[in-house]
Amino acid sequence: MAPSPPGAPLGLYLHIPFCAHICPYCDFNTYAGQEPLIPAYVDALEREIAREGARLRGRAAAAIFFGGGTPSLLTPEQVGRLVSACRDAFVLDPCPEISLEANPNGFDPTYAAGLLAAGVNRLSLGVQTQRRRGLRVLGRLHEAADAQAAYLAARTAGFTNISLDLLFGWPSQTPAAWENDLETVIAWDATGPEHLSLYSLIVEPGTPMADAVARGILQTPDDDATADLYEAAIARLATVGYTHYEVANWARSPDVVAHHNVLYWRNGDYIACGAGAHGHLAGRRTMNHLLPETYIAAIDAGERAISNTEEIGPATAMGETMMLGLRLLQEGVSDAAFAARHGVALQSVYGATIAELTGLGLLTRDPERVRLTSRGLMLANDVCVRFLP
Repeated sequence: MAPSPPGAPLGLYLHIPFCAHICPYCDFNTYAGQEPLIPAYVDALEREIAREGARLRGRAAAAIFFGGGTPSLLTPEQVGRLVSACRDAFVLDPCPEISLEANPNGFDPTYAAGLLAAGVNRLSLGVQTQRRRGLRVLGRLHEAADAQAAYLAARTAGFTNISLDLLFGWPSQTPAAWENDLETVIAWDATGPEHLSLYSLIVEPGTPMADAVARGILQTPDDDATADLYEAAIARLATVGYTHYEVANWARSPDVVAHHNVLYWRNGDYIACGAGAHGHLAGRRTMNHLLPETYIAAIDAGERAISNTEEIGPATAMGETMMLGLRLLQEGVSDAAFAARHGVALQSVYGATIAELTGLGLLTRDPERVRLTSRGLMLANDVCVRFLP
């Protein structure tokens, strides 16, 4: 229930900032051509995890997430070392979700089995699209067949919780191409993937794609066309048994929701280790040094790797609870959980705003919680920003 109560088990985010190639739309903290740093980086991550666990006196943790970058550039042995470091430093749930983002390139049954043996029990495969033109526009190095092969390799190894990332709204994408993407991936095997994350492409300032759009080399669909693609996905996935539990996420069943990401949406605490990783703990937001070399040097010197901190005041904390919690389409934001977390009644803080948005058909209100309506879902960003100070 959103928001999380104070002291709830936290998430552990491990950032792997290495990529074989930087996609033209990407603005994440990631670097190409620096793979030789990986051994020293893994050593530094182990030490940071241990120090954070000691600092927090082995606080309970519910999930581990390897994000990037391209975490699948790590060997299974390196992944296993980091999982063991987390187990040693924190009190993990008996069966914690341990997720790893992977690219389809070179992802074979042997590598998948190695990850499973290392403790990873959930994969997030970066499929993006099954259209070759789309893959090239997005700068992806794999082919459509590679994505299916990676998925089947994971199944062969024994993975029973696989999520696929797909992008919509990329330049020149048609409704038919998007529908084909969905139909293709849900038919890769008898059950289909347990989880789907569908993201609308955002052309971030400063990226090569933003430059190409500004110069007229590429044209992206307008907002109405992108909304049509989103609505088509909502309708189609509902017919094949997926629950739309978060704005951009669908799950086959409640036990395969992205538990680590749910911590974010419930405005919970999470420790972030690695170069450029962002953390959120006890009313403070942190960011680590961006450059892998700088991060490694700080850890080697016995220092914390944090480069920036931000104290989160009460008004901002409450606004973020609303902004994040409303993304959870079934849960929404709970009156009781809000009061327990922030020490004040939801209605006393946001009663007028909620009443206005309810009157516009964007929110629904019951005695226990507030949630987005179907109409509000299509305007989620505009709704959520109304709660920020």
